[in-house]
Amino acid sequence: MRTLWIVWLLLLSSIPSAAQGAAAHQRPAAAPAKKSTATPRVSDGELETAIRAKFAKSKSATDFTVKVQNGVATIDGKTDVVQHKAAATRMAKTAGAVAVNNRVQVSEAAKKKASGNLEEGRRRAQVKRSDPRDGRK
Repeated sequence: MRTLWIVWLLLLSSIPSAAQGAAAHQRPAAAPAKKSTATPRVSDGELETAIRAKFAKSKSATDFTVKVQNGVATIDGKTDVVQHKAAATRMAKTAGAVAVNNRVQVSEAAKKKASGNLEEGRRRAQVKRSDPRDGRK
């Protein structure tokens, strides 16, 4: 009786592995992965027009110029707000640019203001709950 159980267990254990082996032989081989080549979806002229339209609708990028070559947008200009530089890059990317070369120059006053805001934020974050604020107890 014991040998009968052993034979039965061996038969049951071999059935799934045989099915898996047969299924593995029936699957087609996976195709090698293709290297992605970044190509623009639209022509350079259309992409440049789309980016300029986004800039025209925006309050932050109205004074920027853009040129597109092979899907790569080059943005030039000057700004007094640090965030406008990043906004211009995002607008160009969402318009369909493959890459963005952002050459927007941020004024020194804007850099100092951003630096001051950063320092103020750090000091505020460093205050512990147990520490008195503004001389109050």
